[in-house]
Amino acid sequence: MFRALRDETSANLDRWVLWSPVWFGLGAAAYLEAPVELPLPVLGLLTGTGVALWWLSRSSPRILTILAALFAFTMAGGLAAKIRSDQVSAPVIDGERAPRRLEGFVVDVVSPGAGGPRLLIAPVAVSGLAPNKTPIRVRVTIDSIDLVEPGDAVRMRAILGPPPPPAAPGSYDFARDAWFNAIGGVGFSLGDIDRTQLDPPPWRLRATMAVNAFRWRLAERIVSHMGPESGGIGAAMVTGHEAWVTPEQTEAMRASGLAHILSISGLHMAIVGGFVFGLTRLVIAAWPWLALRAPGKKIAAVAGLVAVALYLVISGAPPPAERAAITAGVAFAAILFDRQAVTLHGLALAALIILARQPEAAGAPGFQMSFAATAALIALAEAWPRPMREISVPWPIRAIQAVGAWLAVSVGASFVAGLATGPFAMQHFNRVAIWGLPANLIVAPLSSFVIMPFLAIGTALESVGWGEPFLLIAGWGVEAMVSVARKFEALGGQAVIASAPPFTLVVAFIGLMILCLWSGRLRWLGAPLALAVALWPRPTAPDVWIAADGATAAVRRGGEAILLRPDNRRFGAELWARRRGLVIGETRGFACSGYACRPDDAAPVAIALSWSRKDVPAQTLGELCTSAEIIVLRGGFAGATPSSCANRTVLSAQDFALGGAAELYRRDTGWWVVWAQPLRGRRPWSASR
Repeated sequence: MFRALRDETSANLDRWVLWSPVWFGLGAAAYLEAPVELPLPVLGLLTGTGVALWWLSRSSPRILTILAALFAFTMAGGLAAKIRSDQVSAPVIDGERAPRRLEGFVVDVVSPGAGGPRLLIAPVAVSGLAPNKTPIRVRVTIDSIDLVEPGDAVRMRAILGPPPPPAAPGSYDFARDAWFNAIGGVGFSLGDIDRTQLDPPPWRLRATMAVNAFRWRLAERIVSHMGPESGGIGAAMVTGHEAWVTPEQTEAMRASGLAHILSISGLHMAIVGGFVFGLTRLVIAAWPWLALRAPGKKIAAVAGLVAVALYLVISGAPPPAERAAITAGVAFAAILFDRQAVTLHGLALAALIILARQPEAAGAPGFQMSFAATAALIALAEAWPRPMREISVPWPIRAIQAVGAWLAVSVGASFVAGLATGPFAMQHFNRVAIWGLPANLIVAPLSSFVIMPFLAIGTALESVGWGEPFLLIAGWGVEAMVSVARKFEALGGQAVIASAPPFTLVVAFIGLMILCLWSGRLRWLGAPLALAVALWPRPTAPDVWIAADGATAAVRRGGEAILLRPDNRRFGAELWARRRGLVIGETRGFACSGYACRPDDAAPVAIALSWSRKDVPAQTLGELCTSAEIIVLRGGFAGATPSSCANRTVLSAQDFALGGAAELYRRDTGWWVVWAQPLRGRRPWSASR
C-alpha cells in the first residue's frame, strides 16, 4: 500500500506544471487583498529570488525543485498584478458626489443597474476638474436608452463622484474593479442629454466607438426581429448588451440557476466555436475531393478560431468573454499542432495567459468559477469510463444507448460543474439555486442546439437581410428557456446562505484543485477541503448595518433584516442581508417622518437615524439620544453634545468619511463597530471615497 502511494505521489510530481496557474493566481489574489501597497522593487526582488531558487535547485531532490518553482510562480503573480495596477493607474474623482457639467463621447451602453440604463463615457471636460485630474472613463446612469448611442458626442449635467466603496465591511469592492477598468467616476444624469460637437477623439477611441456602435445597431435589429420579450436576451447573448433584459427575466434566470447564460462566457464561446468547427468539418467531409486532399480537422480549427475572434469583437470583448476566447483559442491551437484539444495542460496554459494579461481576474468570481468548473469537467472526462463499441448492434438499441449515454454525461457534467462552482456562488453571491441541476439539464439542449446556433446564423446573415427567420427560431428557444426559468422560480428557486470567513474560500479552492489536478486515490484528500465554505460555522450576524454615507441603516430581527428606509440604498442593504444570511423583512418598529427615524417599543435595536445632510441642532440630537442607544447622523451636529447623549453611540458624517459602511455588534460593554474602510487597506483604489 505504501509503495502504491509512493508511486502515485512520484507520478504526480510530473504534473506539477498543472499547478503553476493556481499558485500564480494565488499570488495575484494575495496582492489584491493585501492591506498595503507593496513597492514594485520588493515584489521584483521576491520574484527574482524565487526564480534563482528554482534555478539553483535543479540538482536537488525533485520535490525541492517543484516547491521552488511554485514559489517563483506565486511571487510572479503578485508582481504581475502590481505591474498591471500601475499600468492602469488613472485619475479618480475625489470627494463626495456633486453636480458637474460633463462633455465627452459615449463609448458604450453598459449593463443596466438598479437605477436604470448606464452609459460609459470618455470625458473631454468635467467642470471643476483640471485636465490632468479628469478621469479616463465615467459611468453615468440615464433615464432612457433611446437618447444616445455609442459614438455620440454629448453634453449633460450629472451628479458625479468616485466609484462607491464596499456596501458592507469585507463585501464586494466595486472601486477595485473600476480601478482596473480605468473608471474614475460614477453618477447619474440631471435633465436632458444634448448632442454636441467636440474635437475628434484619438484613433483608438474612434475605433472602439465604431465597433460598439455596430454592436448597438445589431442589438437593436435583433430585438426588432425577435421581439422585446425574447430579443433582449438574444441581444445580450450575441452583443453583450443587456439593456433590454427585464429585471423579472434576470431574477427568474438567477433563481433557476440559469443566469450564466445571459453573460457571454465560456459556454457561449464553446457553442459558437464548436458549432463552426463541426459545421466546417461536415462540409469538408461531404466533399470527397476536398476531404482527400485537405486536412479537414485543421481547417475546421482555423474556422473555429475565426468564429471565436469575431464573436469576441461583436460581444464587445468584456473580460469574461476575452478569457473564454483565450481558452477556446488554446484548444483550437492544440488541434493545429496535432495535440489533444481539451486537456488539463491546455487549461493551465490558457489560465496562465489570462492571468498574465489580467492578473486582477484572480479576484473575479467569474474567472474563479469558470476555471474551477472547466478543470472539474476535464478531470471528469479523464476519469469517465470508455465503453467498448459493439459491432452490428441494431440501430434502435444503439439509439437508446446513445440517449442513455448522453443523459448520463449531461447529468454528470452539470452535477460536477455545480459542485465546483458552489463554494464561489455561496461565498460571493450568497445564493444557491435549488433547482439549478434540472433547469440546466432541460435548457442545455435548447441553448446548444437551438438558441446559440440560430443566433449565430441569424447574426451572420443579418448583414445581407436574411437573418430574420433564424432569429425567430432562436426567439422561440429563448421563450422556452425563460418559461422553464419561471417555472423553477415559482417552485422556490434559491436559498440564501451567509458568507463564511474569507480564508475558507482559499481552502475550498485548493481542495477543488487537488480533486481535479491530482491523479490517483489521494485526490480524495481534497474533498473535505473543498467543503470548507459549505461546512464552516458562520459567525454571528451583526445587529446593525449602516450605509457608507450614513443615509440609511438596517437592523437584524432573528433571520430578517429590517430596513429603516426600504427605498433608499436598497441594493447595498440587500447585498449586506444576503451576505449575512438574512432575508428582507417587513419594516416595522420605527416611526419615520421628515428627515429622521426613531425606534418604538417593537424595534429590535433602539437606533435613530437622521438622513439630512445638514448639521442637526443640539436640541434635535438630544431628542434622538433620548429615544435610542445608537444615533446615526448623515450630517454632523451643531453645538455642544447634549447630556442625554452620554453613554450613547453617536456616529456622524465625519465617522463615515473615515470608515465607510459599518456593522455593529452588541457586546456586554456596549457596541462594537466594524468599519469597511480599514479592511480595504491603503490601496490605490481605496484612496478616494
